[in-house]
Amino acid sequence: MIKYGWKAGCAAILIALAPGAGAAGDRHAGYYYPEPQTREVYKARARTLPEANRRSRIAFVTGLTNRMLKNPYPPQFAIFAKGTEAEKLIIVSLNANTYNTLYRMRGLLAMLTAVARSTPLFKENAVQTYFTFFDLAKMLGFKIITVSDGLDFAHRIVIE
Repeated sequence: MIKYGWKAGCAAILIALAPGAGAAGDRHAGYYYPEPQTREVYKARARTLPEANRRSRIAFVTGLTNRMLKNPYPPQFAIFAKGTEAEKLIIVSLNANTYNTLYRMRGLLAMLTAVARSTPLFKENAVQTYFTFFDLAKMLGFKIITVSDGLDFAHRIVIE
């Protein structure tokens, strides 16, 4: 266990209490995306897989990113995992004027649902017409998904 002195402890408290630190202690708001303006809770139909862990969540985003980088065009968004256990999924647009409304964000998430439904995991379990991208996130152990236009709009989904 690493021990910090009283100065480091005071600094951590000041950072946590600073304006813009986010009501829920979101240290990623203001760095990767603005403070989310809209929020929702998704009650997943799926359960977290027993083998889901930090490594599997990082492997998921790495695999998806590598797949996007192989396309003959630049990626439209960045996707990455953050948090101590990589339990926060972040999706940020890489282009101006895209995914800058809640409806465009939901369109992106619907596209990701289509991708998830084509996976062997969904097909083998016969859930491809029932589960969504949010259910895939739950299966992998993600707890929060934040999507942003990378400028001034962000939406937060809490996965239960």
